Amino acid sequence: MKALVERLHPICRSMTGDGVRRTLEIINERIPLQVHEVPTGTRVLDWVVPQEWNIGDAYVKDAAGRRVIDFGRSPLHVMGYSVPVSGTMSLDELRPHLHSLPDQPDLVPYRTGYFRQDWGFCLSDNELRALPSGDYEVRIDSTLTDGHLTYAEHVVPGTSDDEVLIFCHTCHPALANETLSGIAVATELARRLARRAMPRLTFRFVFAPAAIGSITWLAMNRERVARVKHGLVLACAGDPGRLTYKRSRRGDAVIDRALALVLASREHELRDFLPLGYDERQFCSPGFNLPVGLLTRTPNGEFPEYHTSADNPDLVTEDALRDTLAVLEETAQVLEENTTYLNLEPYGEPWLGPRGLYGVPGVDHLALLWVLNLSDGQHSLLDIAERTGMPFPALSAAARALSTAGLLKEEGNDAQGGGPG
Repeated sequence: MKALVERLHPICRSMTGDGVRRTLEIINERIPLQVHEVPTGTRVLDWVVPQEWNIGDAYVKDAAGRRVIDFGRSPLHVMGYSVPVSGTMSLDELRPHLHSLPDQPDLVPYRTGYFRQDWGFCLSDNELRALPSGDYEVRIDSTLTDGHLTYAEHVVPGTSDDEVLIFCHTCHPALANETLSGIAVATELARRLARRAMPRLTFRFVFAPAAIGSITWLAMNRERVARVKHGLVLACAGDPGRLTYKRSRRGDAVIDRALALVLASREHELRDFLPLGYDERQFCSPGFNLPVGLLTRTPNGEFPEYHTSADNPDLVTEDALRDTLAVLEETAQVLEENTTYLNLEPYGEPWLGPRGLYGVPGVDHLALLWVLNLSDGQHSLLDIAERTGMPFPALSAAARALSTAGLLKEEGNDAQGGGPG
């Protein structure tokens, strides 16, 4: 996962363009992707797919011909979606197009000019203050043309059409934790799911630009949206901070409860839904109201390196990536195995000994008794875990043992709805 972050970090990504395609090509080396190209001008809900932006080179040269700002050093040095520029201008003319962070004078900020005809360069405030008066050669070799918005999907098919949606955004350049850590963890989760026996649920991974990408996916998949029973937006997944989960708009969806259960054994924070942040606000818009939450470590905007050149691969740790992945795997287990059972011997406590269920290694005796007692066709395993505080895997193992012994009947897997409304 860390190696994937490092490999993707130098690529110039944006809402659209060849940087996104190159990113998807690299992900495709690890998991097969179905790539979708949506033409410029396509109406997607209340939005329109924008023109495609690509860039070859950009710089500001001083009177000696030295590149004092150089896109070749980092894609952050050019404001995303800058229109083409070529000419000579004074520092006073150039200054309104230069962006820095006075409060973080050593760092280069990340800026975009989406949906407006503008251009700019980003540099550290120390570099900005060191620029002498005089004329500068300014060039941005970019194109804004009719093209496509590109997104990709990877599907791990299940025995059911019910889907778990995992969404990662692909649009930000040179931001290792904010963008690339989520992509890396999602890619590894997909690899691990594919190596197992076919899951019950279908897991759909979507890699798309933020906001306009999720809006486009929703517009292109109106007929499939009702299949989404659980969902997560994954970002900021690799810094050393504690895990943070923002609940879906529903607040009590199975995904909200499953994450709360899994995170209970770790240092974490749970937050209520807020229609601000990442793509969860698109999936949770009232017309769709999908059960989609946001999983991060330190949330966006709350770590000092956010949207700066300090969000580099050094900020992403292998331990943090491993921990985030473990949470996702444990959550997937809860979603997969959250079943409601009916006790077939509900009058008194069944005699476990003759059925080979007394003192079985690896099966918790108290878990057996709780599952028997609460399996009345009304309580799922998640309900039982929440009520008892027992580990979900122990309850699931107990349920399997009881089912094999003929004491439980499966009533159904508990997804608690999905789709519009």
